[in-house]
Amino acid sequence: MNDLGYIKIIMKILSEYQAQDPKKIEKELGEFLNKKFGGNVRIISPSIQPQKAPVSGKSPSKGKNQLIDFDIKPAELIAHLDQYVVRQDKAKSVLSTKICTHFNRIRHAQTGGEGHPRLTGNIKSNILMLGPTGIGKTYLIRLIAKKIGVPFVKADATKFSETGYVGGDVEDLIRDLVKEADDDIELAQCGIVYIDEIDKIASSPSVIGAQISRTGVQRALLKPMEETDVDLKVPHDPVSMMQELDFFQKTGQRSKRRINTANILFILSGAFSGLSDVVRQRLTRQSIGFGSKLAQARDEIDLLKQTRAEDLVKFGFESEFIGRVPVRCVLDTLEEKDLYAILKMPNNPVILNKRLDFSAYGIDIVFSDNALKELAKRAFQENTGARGLVSVVEDALIEFEEKLPSTHIRHLTVNKEVLSSPASILEKVISNENKEQLEMDFQRTCQNFKTYITDYLRENWKVLSLRHGLTLSETRCEMVAQYFTTRVMEIETAVKQVKKFHDSVKEMELEVSKSHDLNLVFEEDAVDFLIQQFIDHNATSEEILKTIYDSFYDGFNLIREKAGKNRFFLSKKALLDHESYLNDLIRKEIK
Repeated sequence: MNDLGYIKIIMKILSEYQAQDPKKIEKELGEFLNKKFGGNVRIISPSIQPQKAPVSGKSPSKGKNQLIDFDIKPAELIAHLDQYVVRQDKAKSVLSTKICTHFNRIRHAQTGGEGHPRLTGNIKSNILMLGPTGIGKTYLIRLIAKKIGVPFVKADATKFSETGYVGGDVEDLIRDLVKEADDDIELAQCGIVYIDEIDKIASSPSVIGAQISRTGVQRALLKPMEETDVDLKVPHDPVSMMQELDFFQKTGQRSKRRINTANILFILSGAFSGLSDVVRQRLTRQSIGFGSKLAQARDEIDLLKQTRAEDLVKFGFESEFIGRVPVRCVLDTLEEKDLYAILKMPNNPVILNKRLDFSAYGIDIVFSDNALKELAKRAFQENTGARGLVSVVEDALIEFEEKLPSTHIRHLTVNKEVLSSPASILEKVISNENKEQLEMDFQRTCQNFKTYITDYLRENWKVLSLRHGLTLSETRCEMVAQYFTTRVMEIETAVKQVKKFHDSVKEMELEVSKSHDLNLVFEEDAVDFLIQQFIDHNATSEEILKTIYDSFYDGFNLIREKAGKNRFFLSKKALLDHESYLNDLIRKEIK
């Protein structure tokens, strides 16, 4: 028998774990190993292992009460989403409010103690999102999960089947939360489960018989969506069984690791194609009769906004399933102007990713405003929402992405002419025809882009300043804009980096005080000037400190010896002309 045969025998023994006592498993494995390997391989008896305390049912939490400090307010979360998502005001409002309330309730329960006993009948604000494809449902939830910092798992409803059939088990989602939380059960119990394409598990009235991937999955989701304990050991998983056996060998105890779903928030979403027809039939039926008005023709989104539980039941959902999703929100269809606004947003992943693609070859690419409008127009014609933006951008620039990396070209301006005549423009770019004009176009478009980002920062300076602890003055808005436009990153990352430069300048003051016993203070314009050196010249703190030491130390030391002064203020003017500054200061202080 080969090694695979031995493994199968071991797996067969382990597969019967739940129905047997651990000692019986140990005996059977011991007999098998003794028969195969003689006395060379043995299972160590738990009697000679150090005994540990009984298992409590929960693993030690690495980050106990990690959500106690959660204090995000709905308005704050909405402001965060506004930087990434265009339109969808109602959806952002509903999601932010209910999610913030959910996690603040958890915090309240964790910190309340005996004075706030748990209520009988836990009601969770599970959310159902309805709307056509490509409007940002998944993107919204990912942004929220990242902002909140809780474990987050996503799955498509179509991958699951009813327990006992071939396919994924819905409880695997809960186990995945524990993996996302680095095996911290306490933290995983406050996670978010996001299930997309939930409309695909609605039962079809035209199908007769069991629909194991539809109605069965709905029923399997009922308990986790409300409250239940999910066992973390999986009978059909050999690795899980081996871990259980190892745990028993070390402790002599049977592990009872479970995760409770009481505080796990479920968010479901789907396109719900055909649901609008169900709503229309109901509205039309209600309008029949003498003196009644026939329902006017409405678009799909307007109809979805009038969805009731009875419509979802008729669509193919169990009434018990719909009852566990009390919060519903409908996302708006994106118009052409919305697609253009998405492309204009500094943090939009479509343009950032395309800039990153060319940057990987050492090529800087910039998009003009008329190019973004043209791309939005083409994407709207695709009728796939924001997903159409990726398609049209890829289609427009694929030839440039293929040919330019093999040339000396390091700049590319994407304007309307590039989109309308890509082949001819590509030939001109490669042949260096009108090189000066192309360079001027690139510099002008870059400047327009920087101006737009600067204006964006001015409009949002309060939010960004509070979030990052850095006052974004007019000068600093321009510095952040410069840093952002010359590198591929999100606007938040650019602000963080400028904040890091600012902190480095403050650390220089401490370093001078520590190393040279001088109380040196940089004035605000000097701080901004030094930040600019980090941005423009990739200067290091060591290089700047050495320059300051070489330029000022002797003069400051002379003043300290003659006049006893030990506190010095450096302005931008002083940094630019240290000789004049020191001469004036020496005459003033020594005299």
